[in-house]
Amino acid sequence: MPATGQRRPRRAHPGEGPPGEVRPGAAPAEQARARRGRRTEAERRRTAPSPARRAGLRRRWIALLSVLTVAAFVYLLFFSSMLGLRSVLVVGAQSVSADQIRVVAAAPMDKPMLRLDTDEIRDRVATMPGIATVEVSRSWPSTVEISVTERAAIAFFDTGPAGDGFHLVDGGGVVFKTLKEKPAGLPELKLPLVSADDPVTRAVTAVLGIVPPQLQKQIVSASAKTPGSVEFTLTSGKTVRWGDADQTDRKAKVLAALLTQEGKLYDVSAPELPTVS
Repeated sequence: MPATGQRRPRRAHPGEGPPGEVRPGAAPAEQARARRGRRTEAERRRTAPSPARRAGLRRRWIALLSVLTVAAFVYLLFFSSMLGLRSVLVVGAQSVSADQIRVVAAAPMDKPMLRLDTDEIRDRVATMPGIATVEVSRSWPSTVEISVTERAAIAFFDTGPAGDGFHLVDGGGVVFKTLKEKPAGLPELKLPLVSADDPVTRAVTAVLGIVPPQLQKQIVSASAKTPGSVEFTLTSGKTVRWGDADQTDRKAKVLAALLTQEGKLYDVSAPELPTVS
């Protein structure tokens, strides 16, 4: 009787050859098992991948995964709607409707944020009459911010009984709004032509924009024949010949002293030689 703990040798089945020998007519799986059994340990070591080969395979897999990750990231940023535009925020709009600005901006919703053309959005909003400046920026992850500065009226002009109303003009001579009623607290432009392209208009509005507030409140109307011959009519009925936009502070101080004297025409166009008549 065999000793305890010793394995009893496997008894071959009828028709089965010795271990490692392929029996004729055996099934493919049985043949494969037999062939595996014939490989020695040295043969297995020879056919196993070397450490250098394993390292090369690992580097290839890492490179492939990196490429796939970059491709997925590019797709997410440039082509997927996951990081697309969801909302448009308008900042600085008061007299101009924020909803109207959004309509004019026509920002394409759901378009990937990085593919948005912010310059095109800015240019469309800049065409609005009441808008002076526009800045458009991306606010991640899904918002476009439109920051506007509205035009501020410095004066107005009346088109007369046959016209369509009272037109507001900003400091650059731009006509940007029409009212049915005469605006209060603004001087009237008495010019044959009011346009941002007209040098005389720009000269008059530039002067109106830089005169001291105390004087500005007294101006009823402004006129000029050339860019250097700006004149004001004050609430007192007096006329001020201002000239061009140079030496504003000095002209204002000289005019304040002259207005204490009797007269109808106060000329400070050359502040070093002022006159009253």
